[in-house]
Amino acid sequence: MRYISTRGAAPVLEFNDVLLEGLASDGGLYVPEVWPKFSNSGNGDYVETAIEVMTPFIGSSIPQKVFEEIVSDAYSTFRHEEIAPLVDMGQGIYLLELFHGPTLAFKDVALQLVGKLFEYELGKRNKKVTIVGATSGDTGSAAIEACRDQENVEMFILHPAGRVSEIQRRQMTTVESANIHNIAIEGTFDDCQDLVKEMFADIDFRQQMQLSAINSINWARVMAQIVYFVVAAERLGGRHSSVSFSVPTGNFGNVFSGYAARRGGLNIDQLVVGSNTNDILTRFFESGTMRIDEVTPTTSPSMDIQVSSNFERLLFELLDREGPKVDEILKRFRKEKEMSISPDLHNELAKEWSGARFTDDQVKQCILEEAENSGIILDPHSAIGVLAGRKCRKTKNIPMIALATAHPAKFPEAVEDATGVRPKLPPHLKDLMERPEQFDKQPNDLQTVQNYIKEMVK
Repeated sequence: MRYISTRGAAPVLEFNDVLLEGLASDGGLYVPEVWPKFSNSGNGDYVETAIEVMTPFIGSSIPQKVFEEIVSDAYSTFRHEEIAPLVDMGQGIYLLELFHGPTLAFKDVALQLVGKLFEYELGKRNKKVTIVGATSGDTGSAAIEACRDQENVEMFILHPAGRVSEIQRRQMTTVESANIHNIAIEGTFDDCQDLVKEMFADIDFRQQMQLSAINSINWARVMAQIVYFVVAAERLGGRHSSVSFSVPTGNFGNVFSGYAARRGGLNIDQLVVGSNTNDILTRFFESGTMRIDEVTPTTSPSMDIQVSSNFERLLFELLDREGPKVDEILKRFRKEKEMSISPDLHNELAKEWSGARFTDDQVKQCILEEAENSGIILDPHSAIGVLAGRKCRKTKNIPMIALATAHPAKFPEAVEDATGVRPKLPPHLKDLMERPEQFDKQPNDLQTVQNYIKEMVK
């Protein structure tokens, strides 16, 4: 298995190099040179399916027995025996719970695996890297949990100051580990993400610091997320039975994993993108035009994003994998803050994709009604997934699976505001609010942040 960049100018790499490279040297994102096809079998067992689905993407980079041990180890810490249980909400709507990992968010499903892949590959090469990542809330804590105390990793996580929930922040800033560094950036998540991309684009800094990435620009994250789309289909009738998915969407990596599952042969009828007030993606799927606006803070902060990095991977596929064209369009997009696809291409896209936006008041009402009607407590992001699935569902006899991306206790204020009851943290996090925090605040300035990282690594 070889990987190519969405911009078309970076070297073609194998999986283990893509894992450590993160962002391609031409500024693009890596995707498989050829999409592998799944087998027809699968019994819904998470670890078995994970090994089978991901093995073609790994290729010969890791011995099979070693990879099987890594996968089993990665999911041994999850609090539910099914890893990602599927809950029947009635009327053909299902909830795929992806929050049973150590930090209570769907990011754990990929990052518990990716952290162990890093540990294996760096140990094999006797190499040290500096991982720099941006988070809108959940990636940071999941990445920290996956890589804490690793000898070959120095990790810097940038989060937007005051724009993540207190629980999300504390899950990052209370980890006592010498290789973990938290930076609160005075700006938005998009500012954090731009700083990371600019650091990777600075070739001297990238080489000097041996930069690597662990957020969803890293292909390994997307690869690991493909698994739960396949598992969900297996549990509802098999890989060739029609299913649809509704995904609360910020950086587009999660829903792109659903697209990758479709390319592997999963019979996905619809992919629904759920947005909050920051609805740049919903507007694109409605009109074929993407236009950057200001970021509006909401009760679903992990989705308070205007520039979704992983959309580049879908654009690459839409444009018949013409990397130079992708590069040209995205550079113009960042300059002009707007881009459009042709009406014909938009019509094709609309056959399989749709989007819906919801306000904080609608999300609050959904959380309350679901708690009263079914007893299921949704966090704000998962509520958007459920709302979007119900609104956009085209065919009633095809199951609609909404992804529950976070435990309600990660957003206690929003849930309490809706239901009157404050959700409790699981026992392993019950003292989170008493733990001392450690983070540094930095301005939204590339040189300042780079100097900080150099000093801390030194």
